[in-house]
Parts: sequence; C-alpha cells; structure tokens
Amino acid sequence: MLIFIVLPATNNPYRMPDIQRLLTWYHQNRRDLPWRQTSDPYKIWLSEVILQQTRVAQGLQYYHAFVSQYPTVQALAAANIDDVLKLWQGLGYYTRARNLHAAAQIIVQKHGGIFPDNYRDLLQLPGIGPYTAAAIASIAFGERQPAIDGNVLRVVSRWFAVHEPIDSPAGIKIVRELVQQLMPAGDPGTFNEAMMEFGACHCIPVNPDCGQCVFARHCAAHQQKIVKMLPVKKPKVKIRHRTFYYVVVLHKNHNEPSVLLTKRAAGDIWQGLYTFPVIETQTEIPPEQLFSLPEWRSILPANNFVVTHTSSLYTHQLTHQRLHARFVVIQANGDFRAERDTKFSSVRLDQLHQFAVPRLIDRFLTDYFKVS
Repeated sequence: MLIFIVLPATNNPYRMPDIQRLLTWYHQNRRDLPWRQTSDPYKIWLSEVILQQTRVAQGLQYYHAFVSQYPTVQALAAANIDDVLKLWQGLGYYTRARNLHAAAQIIVQKHGGIFPDNYRDLLQLPGIGPYTAAAIASIAFGERQPAIDGNVLRVVSRWFAVHEPIDSPAGIKIVRELVQQLMPAGDPGTFNEAMMEFGACHCIPVNPDCGQCVFARHCAAHQQKIVKMLPVKKPKVKIRHRTFYYVVVLHKNHNEPSVLLTKRAAGDIWQGLYTFPVIETQTEIPPEQLFSLPEWRSILPANNFVVTHTSSLYTHQLTHQRLHARFVVIQANGDFRAERDTKFSSVRLDQLHQFAVPRLIDRFLTDYFKVS
C-alpha cells in the first residue's frame, strides 16, 4: 500500500519510501563497527560523541583508546581531566571531551553510575543534545525517538524535496516530522542507524549514485533532477582570520632543558589545553617587531635571548575562524625562572609529550621537536 503525504514547504504529494527496503539495504551494507556490537549505553554514547565532527576512520582509533583506558563510565568519571584531554588530542572540538568527563561524573554522582535510560533525562547531561540523546535512547533502550544528524537531514531533504534550509529550525522541524512518520513501531534503534548509514555511505553529499539507489523511484529530488541542489543550507557565516605568533621559550630550569607553556583559561575554545605564550597581531609583521610590543615584555622581560628559528606559516581552521600562526623559537640565557609569572609553567622537554595541546601546537611539535 502506498502512503501519500503533503510537505508544508512544497505543497506537493510524494510517496513514502518503503522502510523495509531501507532495513534490508542496511543489513546487507552496514559497516562492521564495534559500537554496533553492543547495547552498552556508555559505549554507544562514547562513539556518538567521538563521531561528532569526526570521520569514522579517524574516530575508530580514539574509540578503541578510550574504551581501553576507560572501559566504564565510572573509570572515565574518576579520570583526571588533563589525562582525558591528552587522550582526546588531535580530535579537536575539545568541549566534547570536557563535557564527556563532566557527564560521566554526573552519572556516577547523581545516578549511582547507572546511565539514564530515557531521552528526557539524557538531555540533562552536559554535551548531550537532541540528536545524541535520541541515538542513545533508541539504540540502547529502544525508545522511539528520531535521531536527526546531518546524514538524515540530507536523505530526507532529497526524498521529499525539502527546500527549507536544513540548518534552520523550520527545516529541522519538517525533517523530524517526516522521520517520525517513517519510523516503524519496532526497533527504532536499527531504523535510526539505517537512516544514518544510508546517508553516510550511499546518499552522500556530492555525486551520490542515484542510478543504483534502491529509493530512486521514491526520491522526489531524483525524479525532479534536483539532487545536486539539495539539501539547502543557510548562507555560511563569514570566517574571521586571525594572526598569531607563538613564542617558544627554550631555557634551562634547574639545569634541565625546558620550555614555557601556558594553560588556556575557562571560556577559551582550547580551555584546559596547553599552548606556548602567544601574541596576536592585526596582520603579519616581521618577527623582530614583536620585541617592541608590550605583550613580548610580559613573556620575556629581559633582553638576554637569541632567536634561533622562525617557522613557516601554519594555518588552522576552526568553526568560524582561520588561524595563521608562526612559531618564534628563542633561547633564553642566564638564570631563567618561569615562576616569576604564574601564567606560565616551565616544562622539561622530555616531559612535553605528556601535556594535552591543540592540533595546531601538536603539528609544530612534530615538525620541530619530533614529539608525538
């Protein structure tokens, strides 16, 4: 039996896709991923957080590392946040790791170490939004909640020719209502995983293979030849460009080769991570001009130093910022003590690898110090 619906945005009727066909496709084509072999809500949650803004190929190694280091939510809750951030290093979007740790502590302290088993309570945990809560609730506990990620938004916008931007409240509302109609009565977790997998592996953003798609006859975008136009997104936010000079102060501290680090403060995008002291300028300037800036004096008040290296330009993309950075390596001479300023810590070079740093800093360390 064919079911007809009317989209508010298009006012045109389209046939509802056969969900049994989707489930058959999923069972035949799904990737063999470790979090699909368990109903443990902790491991499902961990995988969902890691895979936010992260490709599966990259996230897989981090998932294995976290499960090995912190096999239970109790183990994660008891961990030191610096150790969690270090294990997270390289994944970016470090707020995810801080929220992961904070949520684990709440689960242990307020829920007795038992994972909340419903969508409403899951939403109360730090870092868990509607998508993640729905994914955990449906996959681990069988609650009938649609998990709407980017893949699902793309698939549904094409199936039903949704012209409302999918990153707008109105667009998300339309897709959510459609997914609720599509969701079968039983096994919502498998349905959600099938929808996400279909978007990730077949109905991909660019050049999907519509000729081999099991839903070609049911896809409004394919029928109207507008697949490349969908999904619609709002205009991108203008990217802010920033210029940073990181000052790498090499020195002897208690006769040990050391370097200055500073821990990023609360509210910073890299909160809790370590970087070198940094000077931000409006535009690129010759490194020697740094020496006359007040910010330089706050890092190194004495003139007893030698510049030994100025790096090539590193670029690093954040959500709405692009960082342009150079690293100025200096050798400080004489009696140097980082304790003069509590903003900085003197770290021995042979212990540098123990500190969690942003990907930008890690790239420089790998190039210059061969730290990994």
